[in-house]
Amino acid sequence: MRKRWVGALFAAFLLIAFAVSPYPGAGKASAAEADLPHIVIVGMGGTITSTAVGREMFQSYGTDKVSISDILARLQPEISKVADVTVREVYNINSAETTTKHLYDMSLAIDEVLADENVDGVVVNAGTNIMEELAYFADLTVQSSKPVVFTGSMRQSNTFSFDGEANLFNAIRLAASGETTCYGTVLMLNDEFFAAREVTKTDALRLDTFDGGRYGALGTVDENRIRSVRAPGRVLQCGQESWKTPFDLKKVKPEDIAKVEIAYSYAEAGGESITAMADAGVKGIVTAGHGAGGISTKQAEARKAAIDKGVLFVSTTRAGSGAVYDSGTPGVIGAADLLPQKARLLLQLSLTFSDDEEQIRTWFKTIGMPEFNMGDYMKTKNG
Repeated sequence: MRKRWVGALFAAFLLIAFAVSPYPGAGKASAAEADLPHIVIVGMGGTITSTAVGREMFQSYGTDKVSISDILARLQPEISKVADVTVREVYNINSAETTTKHLYDMSLAIDEVLADENVDGVVVNAGTNIMEELAYFADLTVQSSKPVVFTGSMRQSNTFSFDGEANLFNAIRLAASGETTCYGTVLMLNDEFFAAREVTKTDALRLDTFDGGRYGALGTVDENRIRSVRAPGRVLQCGQESWKTPFDLKKVKPEDIAKVEIAYSYAEAGGESITAMADAGVKGIVTAGHGAGGISTKQAEARKAAIDKGVLFVSTTRAGSGAVYDSGTPGVIGAADLLPQKARLLLQLSLTFSDDEEQIRTWFKTIGMPEFNMGDYMKTKNG
């Protein structure tokens, strides 16, 4: 009898020891049982869910598409050790198809998902051609401070060197870490993550296409080592109502969002395009000027006439970096170092939520040009 009792006790000890074993695979539980972070993928489509006409045809797209759930399935069982992941596919479209309505629906879907207290972060898959614009639109409109990470791929889902699996895995890993809480929206591809305000696509074909300009990346994802080396200025308002932007899309309808266009400047550029835009009823025009925002004489004449019609202008540079500082010129707002396509989004939302030029000018100086000013932060913190 004593031998049986000792044997049963020893067996119980082994079961307990196995359950708490530090060795990989021992005592594995499901993501839900392990209480891992809950991440939701908000699907928008893009190259990551597209196919090529042949496995070696990296630039030749086929007509078939897969779902982001199909790509997620390829990451099992490894992803189940990182997060409890669910999918909400809003759209499965390419960059060329994307409209303001798509961006509006995307942003509201992100906020709706993050309003669930059981959700810890969101990953958005989208087309890389305009991903920087989608990410910045989300950065300007999403009201939750939980992590929002955009990702995608440069090569199609059935190609030899499909990068979407690694990008999706690392984006989930980054969102699940909580590392970018209060960062606003970030973009993660090729093992690096960037601030939505600064990131831009720099190469039409290469995998390492995204770049943060003069400011560089926010950090890297190297296996399970996530390293943040800097943060966007808005983290200083983390936990405060001021962290949120005034662009709450729940207060407007998609058809309310203002029409804004971009006019590109070059040697001897004519003013016809600016005149045509103003005549078509656009509310705002961003000029992508040469140097520190310069535009041609003809464009300047057309701009003056358009301002007289009530069109608001924002001045940017086509140079790719460097600032166009605001001089207070009536009808023209300097966008600092916002790229033209990013300035367009901020002007679009600003004109949607206000018709006061000075208010919009203030938003461009604050929301559009955040600074990591510890002096001001300490003054505020100390009352």
